[in-house]
Amino acid sequence: MIGAIELLMIAVIFGIIYGRDAIDRTFKKHPDEGVVESFADDLKGYYHDDPRRLIKLGVLIVSVLTFLGILVYWVFTHYDIGKMIGLGQ
Repeated sequence: MIGAIELLMIAVIFGIIYGRDAIDRTFKKHPDEGVVESFADDLKGYYHDDPRRLIKLGVLIVSVLTFLGILVYWVFTHYDIGKMIGLGQ
């Protein structure tokens, strides 16, 4: 069984390998801009292309956070993890 630390190490390795290439290809960069200015220009471009895109992105983020919260609650209630880590009696 693969432990949590091994999964985290795999995720970090994939993030290092693929994250930089994805960021470099996704966002337009200008040598005279900082990260914040470039990100703000990208958001303006995305908003002008499809005004509902940012709303959809916000709904997606809220949905993912809600799902993860419910998942953590379900795991805590079904597997007595609270007792295992000393939170309950």
